[in-house]
Amino acid sequence: MAQTDKQNSVLSRIYSKRMFLCICLGFTSGLPFYFLYNLVAAWLKDEGIDISTIGSLSLLTIPYAWKFIWAPALDLFYSNRVGRRRTWMFLTQIILLYCFIMMGFCSPKVGFQLNIIMILYFTVAFFSATQDIALDAYRREILSDEELGLGNSIFVNAYRFAGLIPGTLSLFLSDHLPWSLTIIITALFMLVGLMTTFFISEPQVARTANRSLKESVVEPFKELIDRKGRIGLLAMIMFIFLYKFGDSMATALVTPFYMEMGYTKTVIGTVNKIVGFWALLVGSIVGGIIMLKIGINKALWWFGLAQIVTILGFVFITHVWQNQVDFVSFLVSSDGFINGTLGRLGIESFHSNMAGSFEFPNSFLLSLVVCGENLGAGLGTACFVAYMCRETKGNYIATQLALLTALSALPKTLFTSRAGYIINSVGYENFFIICYALAIPGMLMLIYIAPYGEAVSENSEKEKVSA
Repeated sequence: MAQTDKQNSVLSRIYSKRMFLCICLGFTSGLPFYFLYNLVAAWLKDEGIDISTIGSLSLLTIPYAWKFIWAPALDLFYSNRVGRRRTWMFLTQIILLYCFIMMGFCSPKVGFQLNIIMILYFTVAFFSATQDIALDAYRREILSDEELGLGNSIFVNAYRFAGLIPGTLSLFLSDHLPWSLTIIITALFMLVGLMTTFFISEPQVARTANRSLKESVVEPFKELIDRKGRIGLLAMIMFIFLYKFGDSMATALVTPFYMEMGYTKTVIGTVNKIVGFWALLVGSIVGGIIMLKIGINKALWWFGLAQIVTILGFVFITHVWQNQVDFVSFLVSSDGFINGTLGRLGIESFHSNMAGSFEFPNSFLLSLVVCGENLGAGLGTACFVAYMCRETKGNYIATQLALLTALSALPKTLFTSRAGYIINSVGYENFFIICYALAIPGMLMLIYIAPYGEAVSENSEKEKVSA
């Protein structure tokens, strides 16, 4: 009986209104991000812009890393009639929709218009980061501590699902329609966010009335220091900086990378749609349920490991591409393992049916890499975001969460801008090996941050003692 009640409790959490809102808000948050990193990157690559220039655009996403600076303003200035969170959600979503459409009327081939694109790129990044402050705070306020794992898993996978629009549908459309029309069609998906914001209600949480600007800016950081201790806070900052470092570097220019290997935009979009969708769906359901059962600490270990392994997929597909190795033809050759084994079993036709059927560019290999990237990185991000939400408290949720998510975005902003130059210097294969190495320190930090099997309360207590 108790087991049945527990199962019903889990199901009621999964199929709740709050989880549905996490889907809508995650999609709205992810669309501008992937618009910049996937669609604009593919657009500029298709228009003949150099890979190092495309990579340098990530410097214009600096608002994602510094959004904690103006996060307190979102708690101070808002319309009482609309609500603290909904005011900024409405404002940012309208501006983002406008910037998307304006970008559709520009051409990278025209010198001064490329500068306009860069201005719009920065504007989208700024208001996307501001929207994330409001969305993160809203999500944290509607979810209980027990729902953080599942809710953030659903949010993150909806966030990544949004990437299928600019990374799948838009790429497919761009092979058949002008880029200007493709970008405008993509922009219309921001209406999902506007409609969601219109129909949702403001969270009913306790507020501290009439806080001064100093209290709004200083107190959130002071509360973190008091609660975590100086050593604990420093360790947390290092962990947040490092946990997604390697993965962020590896995926920074992934769409131009696929195009460089010879895949058409239609193939990339189709593989993302079929494989990416199911990987995201599995990641969303399985990841959230696993976190409900094993907790955030253990999930950081298991999902972080999956995140690192997916980087090796990029190393492998690059090796195949650069050396023009048909691994399936090798396996089914007369000296290969599969053909030799089947030959001993009396099956002689396997080689004739399979050999040569996987010529590069190989859609099967691309599918494996896309599946791994969506599943592994999605799981890693889900538990990572749940961890950051868990570390926010009280009336300082917006500012503290903005600070923590900004720290996680800092490596992607500062270092991935050099990704194009690194690729030009050492090649794609060595670049992905470097990314794999950069992912290891974040996992090692888990020994202190989230000891495997240790309860959250115990871990928090240890942080206070160490300070």
